[in-house]
Amino acid sequence: MSNSNNLVMIPARMASTRIPGKPMADIAGLPMIVHVMHRAIEADVGRVVVATDTQQVLEVIQTHGGEAVMTRDDHASGSDRIWEALSHIDGGDRVDTIINVQGDLPTIDEQSIRASLVPLANPAVDLATLATEIVVEDEKYNPNVVKLVGTPSGENLLRALYFTRTTAPYGDGPLYHHIGLYAWRRRSLERFVSLPPSPLEMREKLEQLRALEDGMRIDAALVDTVPLGVDTPADLERARAVLSQ
Repeated sequence: MSNSNNLVMIPARMASTRIPGKPMADIAGLPMIVHVMHRAIEADVGRVVVATDTQQVLEVIQTHGGEAVMTRDDHASGSDRIWEALSHIDGGDRVDTIINVQGDLPTIDEQSIRASLVPLANPAVDLATLATEIVVEDEKYNPNVVKLVGTPSGENLLRALYFTRTTAPYGDGPLYHHIGLYAWRRRSLERFVSLPPSPLEMREKLEQLRALEDGMRIDAALVDTVPLGVDTPADLERARAVLSQ
């Protein structure tokens, strides 16, 4: 399944306020960023590169047989970081698709990474992402669970119309939890990083709204599970419990 035109990029930033040095946090004997790298390699969709701002992360990735590239430490987002990294490693524009796998998803499964490419079969789609139906009632009202409001665009596919932290849409029917993994067309990523933060992006604190506000089309593949994102010390303990089994 691996494709030389695909590149999996994993941004890894050390300056986390809630978990200092988060990429290097030990989970079942390995740094978290190494777990994410392994999941990306297992997906077998293309070359895997970690984009980091810290020599320590670069060295640990290389020690575990992976590839990493250094980037500036002042990027506002992972999208900016992977665009800089891409310029370092692919100046010849050979890569068509960049899959941005967040560096704090140590339990992401390879099937979900593969699924992120499915919406790009439609040439009208500028970038692709993932979503899953919310089945835990409390999550419907939790602002930390980002909701994707969309309309069906194919089998197990949604065209995103909006992303929000509130409970939406109104009325009977499923609600969808957005999973922050993106598959970018190269031209779309280049366009995105050239744009200033947008009004709704700043209001909702959701970067993907910048793309929608600029008229880009985002489609999502529906998957069965939500990977555990490590944002707090409690999340880190849950990840340790899951991956030590």
